[in-house]
Amino acid sequence: MNIIMLFEGPNNEYLQLQVISNNCHISYDKSLSFPLIFIWTKDECSELFYEGVTKEFPINTIFCFTAFHRLTLNNLTKARVIKFNREFYCVLDHDKDVSCKGILFYGANQLPYFKIPEVELEKFELLWSMFEIEMETKDKMQLEMLQTMLKRFIILCTRIYKAQYHFDRLQTNEADLIRDFNFLVEQYFKTKHTVKEYADLLYKSPKTINNLFAKLSSETPLEIIHNRKLLEARRLIRYTNKNIKEIAYELGFEDMQAFSRFFKKLEKISPSEFRKLQ
Repeated sequence: MNIIMLFEGPNNEYLQLQVISNNCHISYDKSLSFPLIFIWTKDECSELFYEGVTKEFPINTIFCFTAFHRLTLNNLTKARVIKFNREFYCVLDHDKDVSCKGILFYGANQLPYFKIPEVELEKFELLWSMFEIEMETKDKMQLEMLQTMLKRFIILCTRIYKAQYHFDRLQTNEADLIRDFNFLVEQYFKTKHTVKEYADLLYKSPKTINNLFAKLSSETPLEIIHNRKLLEARRLIRYTNKNIKEIAYELGFEDMQAFSRFFKKLEKISPSEFRKLQ
């Protein structure tokens, strides 16, 4: 049985909690009206199909995604889902409070997710119970209380994500710079193609940006830009009828040959060959 709890406010605020307790198929694309979603798996093992790849994830994994993601969760017999819109809680406007822009949402990384550590699980369970209670409390304070619950949930997720992805190696201002870079790449990857262009937007040098990412992971800023462009190229080839020339132009390449070289270098096959495999 699936349980859905819904809150709709006077100014288009929308929050939905869903408890899935039978085998369920979940997918999400731009046609859906919920801008942001958390999925919390409660199965021992769940299967996710994302951008042509299938992966398995353990119990108590949380995924964070938006309308820009195209994914399918299979073999999902138990899960908890939180869906909310910008009017209910805007993570961009409240970034100083929750610090999730560029990592949980609106970042260049392909699909943010993390495993809830055992020591943190009780906090999440308690917060979910409080969520359910507030969804049933129909009074003038309900909106504010639910927004507070969601804010706490996002903060918990952000803390764990940062710990698991080594943000503790950085100072706060350095972590914020990484998040801002990721956010800008998501906004401008079609038109800005070099680290210097993003460094200029951040009033930093390319060397500063490169050194920060060297502390955090093996992926360089330029690789992040290229991987985001490649991801979009795959999506356009897989999900649209646009020809290769149109796709090349949309992604900011001067000609189809330059795009084909870029795609083949990273994907190991040409755009035309990739389309035939879909």
